[in-house]
Amino acid sequence: MADPVHVTDQTFKEEVLDSDVPVIVDFWAEWCMPCKPIAQVIEELAGEYEGRAKMAKVDVDSNQEVAASLGIRSIPMLIFFKGGEQVDHIIGAVPKQMVTEKLEKLL
Repeated sequence: MADPVHVTDQTFKEEVLDSDVPVIVDFWAEWCMPCKPIAQVIEELAGEYEGRAKMAKVDVDSNQEVAASLGIRSIPMLIFFKGGEQVDHIIGAVPKQMVTEKLEKLL
């Protein structure tokens, strides 16, 4: 079973923008309580969509460059990328079904 990829400022382009499959990036922080249920959703989806989509996590406290360049102002925030382009996003803790519906549209 696949795990989400932990992405840094240095690996963001390679892991997300250059990915040949759609990527959901979970922007989170250790202190963020609403980030915890979304983290669980991302972990489940990483296994369920292995090979078809990539789940990535960016800790905004230690990777401020990427967060700033994308204008992340509140977390948790999921940003959907396809072909290196930002195509959708979700702010806040949402049900797994909502994330899955948006992801299915990109496959």
